[in-house]
Amino acid sequence: MRKVAVVITARPSYSRIKTALRAIEAHPDLELQLVVAASALLERYGTAVRYMEADGFTIAARVFNVLEGENLTAQAKTTGLGIMELSNVFANLQPDVVVTVADRFETMATAIAASYMNIPLVHIQGGEVTGNIDEKVRHAITKLSDRHLVASEDARQRVIRMGEWEHTVVNTGCPSIDLAEEVRLQPAFDFDVFERYGGVGAELDLSKGYLVVMQHPVTTEYAEARAHIDLTLAAIHALGLPTLWFWPNVDAGSDGTSKGIRSFRERHNIDHIHFFKNMEGRDFLRVLFNADCLIGNSSVGIRECSYLGVPVVNIGTRQNGRQRGPNVVDTGYSIAGITESIQAQLAHGKYAPADVYGGGDAGAKIADELAGMVLSFAKVIRY
Repeated sequence: MRKVAVVITARPSYSRIKTALRAIEAHPDLELQLVVAASALLERYGTAVRYMEADGFTIAARVFNVLEGENLTAQAKTTGLGIMELSNVFANLQPDVVVTVADRFETMATAIAASYMNIPLVHIQGGEVTGNIDEKVRHAITKLSDRHLVASEDARQRVIRMGEWEHTVVNTGCPSIDLAEEVRLQPAFDFDVFERYGGVGAELDLSKGYLVVMQHPVTTEYAEARAHIDLTLAAIHALGLPTLWFWPNVDAGSDGTSKGIRSFRERHNIDHIHFFKNMEGRDFLRVLFNADCLIGNSSVGIRECSYLGVPVVNIGTRQNGRQRGPNVVDTGYSIAGITESIQAQLAHGKYAPADVYGGGDAGAKIADELAGMVLSFAKVIRY
């Protein structure tokens, strides 16, 4: 039985790997060791670990390594602390292979700890391009990794061009599309989102349509996070449409984003906006699928919304260069640009689905790859 340690460090990483976790757990040749770390454990970022436990997963280890500050220094120190703590976890669990997800700064700690401990490392969602520090982290993890399970053909070709052996790079698609496929087949928004998830703000009438906003700070522009969120808030406030707004992640600059939201709420009557910290993955995708438009800079607009055909207004540079479907309209940091882009997307309505990031079977493919690879020290060689 091959022991597979999967490290989840943030709320979006769980939805990005959930169906693979299920498939690993169900595979007769694999034993799942689920390690939860960083912001995935913290209440202020939605305590994603609660959803993992509610889904029936057993947590093998918890790593509390996020330092307060939400700035560049805190990011670097959080990464260093993660290396130390995860090294202890891997020493105790003795996994045969470690799986790390995507590109957050916390995932760098996973990659470094596993690499220096000669544990074969598998990277999910490498090879993509974006416009911030995440791209450096993603590519660095690629070079530390022994096997690459990428989410698109464009990413597969890029990883190969980076010098990785072609037989170690497999396009499995993105596991988050598996969840999107479930939602596409059963899209009914048949629950009271305010009763189930609480949040802050008035309970809104969503029956005639609504917007969703999810905007994170850009780490290379973290000092401007407050100014960026103020512009988006002003645009959404001016439109006056029912809006479900999700709290930012833990990146440097999130303190500025959070303060901007709190200050705007104090200074304006925004009874058409309701704020949430987190949701269970399928509920969140049902909220998105039934929305008129997603606004912000989250990769969910590029991935899941592309597959679901949800109109997206992507603001700023966070997703620069990432392969996308026709559902995305890009705009800069300006009230007029954001407002006009939203109005254009509302006039357009739903898009045809795009399968850039897979067709809904990535989880099973990932589990089969993990079971079938030959492990030799820190090298992974496919049969």
